[in-house]
Amino acid sequence: MIKTLYNQIKQYKKASLLTPIFTSCEVIMDVLIPYVTAKLIDQGIMAGNMQQIYFYGLIMLGMAALSLYFGIKAGQYASYASSGFAANLRIAMYRNIQRFAFSDIDKYSTSGLITRMTTDVTNLQNAFQQILRITVRAPFRMIFSIFMCFVIDIRMSLIFVVALVILSSVLFFVIKKVSKIFTKVFQQYDTLNASIQENVSGIRVVKAFVREDHEKQKFNKAALGLYKLYVKAEKLMALNNPVMNMVMYGCIIALSWFGAHFIVDGSLTTGELTSLFTYVMSILMSLMMLSMIFVMLTMSAASGKRVTEVINEVPDIVNPENPVMQVNDGSIDFNNVSFAYKGGSGEYALSGINLHINSGETIGIIGGTGSGKSSFINLVSRLYDASKGQVLVGDRDVRTYDLETLRNNVAVVLQKNVLFTGSILDNLRWGNSNATLDDCKQACHWACADEFIDQMPDGYNTMIEQGGANLSGGQKQRLCIARALLKNPKILVLDDSTSACDNATDAAIQRAFRNEIPHTTKLIIAQRISSVEHCDRIIVINNGKVDAFDTHENLMNNNKIYQEIYALQNDEGGDFDNPYDDNRKEVAK
Repeated sequence: MIKTLYNQIKQYKKASLLTPIFTSCEVIMDVLIPYVTAKLIDQGIMAGNMQQIYFYGLIMLGMAALSLYFGIKAGQYASYASSGFAANLRIAMYRNIQRFAFSDIDKYSTSGLITRMTTDVTNLQNAFQQILRITVRAPFRMIFSIFMCFVIDIRMSLIFVVALVILSSVLFFVIKKVSKIFTKVFQQYDTLNASIQENVSGIRVVKAFVREDHEKQKFNKAALGLYKLYVKAEKLMALNNPVMNMVMYGCIIALSWFGAHFIVDGSLTTGELTSLFTYVMSILMSLMMLSMIFVMLTMSAASGKRVTEVINEVPDIVNPENPVMQVNDGSIDFNNVSFAYKGGSGEYALSGINLHINSGETIGIIGGTGSGKSSFINLVSRLYDASKGQVLVGDRDVRTYDLETLRNNVAVVLQKNVLFTGSILDNLRWGNSNATLDDCKQACHWACADEFIDQMPDGYNTMIEQGGANLSGGQKQRLCIARALLKNPKILVLDDSTSACDNATDAAIQRAFRNEIPHTTKLIIAQRISSVEHCDRIIVINNGKVDAFDTHENLMNNNKIYQEIYALQNDEGGDFDNPYDDNRKEVAK
């Protein structure tokens, strides 16, 4: 963990080195001032020597000015280094997240990644700044102060040794207990952020089902859990102050008692006693700062572990050593393919898949919810890797391709249509950053998106709100299809991507596919048979296995599952979901 975090200091190493140097210089000036003060009292004020008063006064003034300068420079460099360190951490995390496969995202969860990039990195930033300044300042100040106490009077310095033992014991106890609590705190942050994210992104559903009270209760539970953990930690940390005050006042009383006796017998001067009082306060305050630093480091250790996990995570899917940079055609082969999700139940979502799809074919894929349709198409673009067997595109194993090359040639329109804040044109150019306006209009025409774009006041420059909130479900689907078409892919995958479109629009899109991109292999997942009956062949998936792979006509004659789906949708007018439900079987009969 330490090595990973250290590597992110990068260009801020100079500032990170200068901060403790300036801090050390500041501490030296602060520690020497009480010593000079003792000289001023003994040789100037007590002796009535104005020349010595002026001399030592000017020295103290110069030391104070230098201390101020060193403190300012240390603060500037510490802020620069810690802010840059945090920026590098976020950049490193974000870059690695962009390389994550879907399985890696599943492992960490979206809310967990957001917490790590915000709360955890902020904790590390604060801890790094404290390390550069206070972690240097406090021990240096304490060591130098103890050294000066021994220079002044060894007997009186033994009082500080006793104080150090007491405070160190309490500090060790607090840190040991608090470190375990803060590990749980950041796990609770993930739960809290997940609740916020779900509620905000699904606010329309929450209001439609009048579930505001339920969501409030869920959020309150997460917030109260975080509150209880923090209170538990703060109760332990609160031990620092009373113990600190007890030791501090004990030292003052001991110094006053023994110091008075030593002054009377002439073995200690008034100025030296005054300096000792200053040093004891300096030592004890340094210990207090150290205790707070240890608590901060305990908190940041939990954050550091979570951040380095993301930075060091090796994505499940990476480029091979000598990747293939060209996809020959859109043919697809599944050779005895089985697939299971990591962290799932361990059961195969797909098992024993064997089939061949010719380049340029239009293939329909139909099956019940959870049957494995989306898992099937995710393997084609290598969003996941097969657990067993081989998936081939263009007669080559997908694992031999350069990932960017493969995914540029396999355009996927997923079930969840995601649009980004910006203009319609900006979103379309995700498919091809060099696409002209005419290219975008052509793709939108094929996807039947030009119908609503032309009616908008700003046309293709119309701004899309976050998540496409100002567009209907069907409009978002059509824009996502147009975006995929701009990639000019060899394989086009539509994962139930016309479900929000009416039948006429769906038919128009399918007709455009046949006429305009005949050489592109098209995989169309749908719930409606009307969306796939025109396809060259149709795959019927049931419980992760291919039940049939044939034309619409042959399936109508020979496949019972397909017949049941057709009967349900035509007799009852509904969409197929689970034809094996007992009630639906009765309807089909």
